[in-house]
Amino acid sequence: MGEWYEKSFGTDYMVVYKHRDWENAYREVSNMVGWLKLPAGVPLLDVGCGMGRHALALAGFGYQVTGIDLSGPLLEEAKRKDESKQVRWVQGDMRQLPFAAGEFKATVNLFTSFGYFEKESDNKQVLKQLRRVLAEDGQFLIDYLNPAYVVQHLVPHSQRIDEETGWTIDETRMVDENWVKKEIVIQLAAGEKRHYSERVRLYDRTWFEQGLSEAGLELDVIYGDYDGSAYDELRSKRMIMTGRVRN
Repeated sequence: MGEWYEKSFGTDYMVVYKHRDWENAYREVSNMVGWLKLPAGVPLLDVGCGMGRHALALAGFGYQVTGIDLSGPLLEEAKRKDESKQVRWVQGDMRQLPFAAGEFKATVNLFTSFGYFEKESDNKQVLKQLRRVLAEDGQFLIDYLNPAYVVQHLVPHSQRIDEETGWTIDETRMVDENWVKKEIVIQLAAGEKRHYSERVRLYDRTWFEQGLSEAGLELDVIYGDYDGSAYDELRSKRMIMTGRVRN
């Protein structure tokens, strides 16, 4: 059995998370590109692009977008949605990005597509890879959960029925040491059950400040949500970090 992220981000994921709609992605990207103040046409890398919601929205704003993800099924869905072939889609591991040094003017890592790896060094390696592929005047954006908010507002259990498939989706969540963990059980209409696990590190601001600095990146601003609100360690839903290559 491989790592959890090698199993969980498949075709069933598209049903479990279908509520993450494309219109919201466009609104989220609209604010975030404003924070980076990037001119149209620059090369931009979406790391952990998944089904391509944000990558396609970014392309709609005129950027030269590349999306990379480990999941073949999610990339196939992204290509299907990309009818006009606006985005370059690449399958690969964020710990070893298959791109040249300095190839991108900006990198984005959205919707908590970070902190998956058991080894601390692997998660820090992702930051080092972001730095490697960024131009000397490049910028980054990392959209991450806010650990304190997650701990305070975690919903231990939920269940729903997907109307389109008839599947029952049962989710159990818990905080275990420095992880937030989710167990997903999908009961198909025919009675079959499928089990998936998800886990993300609960990294706080201090961890990111240190990790980014070690990677050669400088943190500029942290936003507390997609509306651009100021970051509050206890109350903010998100920790959306923007910064640049350290000179």
